[in-house]
Amino acid sequence: MPKYYEDKEEDGRACGGVREDLRQCLLESPCVLQEKKSPKQCLREGHCRSLQMTFFACKRSMVSVCSVFSSAGGL
Repeated sequence: MPKYYEDKEEDGRACGGVREDLRQCLLESPCVLQEKKSPKQCLREGHCRSLQMTFFACKRSMVSVCSVFSSAGGL
């Protein structure tokens, strides 16, 4: 279950809460704990997929908002 809505230190970065949840999910996954693989490798193998998709959607929404502002400057 995502925990980004609970008390956490603010890291000030876009999508920081979801990023932290994805990090925790990977660090607590059997892939890292039992198989001793790196979190990056486990992410590539599809672990914590729903949080990964949520994080990328959040980042994508930040990019699309920025592109609206940058393209409006040329009007």
